[in-house]
Amino acid sequence: MTYAGMPMGMWALFHRSFRESLVTVLGFERSAAAETEKRALPQYRQIIARLPAFEKGDRFKMNIVNAAMLAAFYLNMEPRPGVEQMTAYYAKAMMTAPMRAFCRMGGKGKFSRKDIAGMQATEKLRAADRNPYSWNMQFLPYPDGSGYEARFSSCGICTLMKELNIAEIVPAMCRLDYTMSEAGGTTVFVRQHTLASGGPYCDCGYKRKV
Repeated sequence: MTYAGMPMGMWALFHRSFRESLVTVLGFERSAAAETEKRALPQYRQIIARLPAFEKGDRFKMNIVNAAMLAAFYLNMEPRPGVEQMTAYYAKAMMTAPMRAFCRMGGKGKFSRKDIAGMQATEKLRAADRNPYSWNMQFLPYPDGSGYEARFSSCGICTLMKELNIAEIVPAMCRLDYTMSEAGGTTVFVRQHTLASGGPYCDCGYKRKV
């Protein structure tokens, strides 16, 4: 994957919040936070360079780019925080005002024909069969019409983090699903299993708010 395009854009959008959250969430001195960011950028570029190009229509490219950014910062944190701290850090770093607006926009379109068609297309694509850094997903509408489950049998974030020997922080990323659903305002997010915790699959359930 080339750095130009989405990876560059995501760095531009989020690097300040990732740096600031080192201070406000993890208690870093500002000088240490700036130095961590300075070291993280070249590592981020290296991680991006090792990733293959994603297929057109693969909706999960942004997920792996976000994972690369978190990994680059985490690998350069001294000392490295535990998973609870990283969960709070990642939520604060990601949930900027533009990101909250993005979630609200997504919430308005949840369960629309376009949303359902996108989920069905993703199920059919099975991108992880060809790209280990992507995802394979089943689309499972709830029989009572209350929403649907996206069930994942493979996870690109798990693959990448294991290769970087930092699989311990994957749950910090998993938890953001709840935060983003809440910010969307139209769904209740439900989950029983994650691949990161050794589950048989990762279920992302979206139920309509009533």
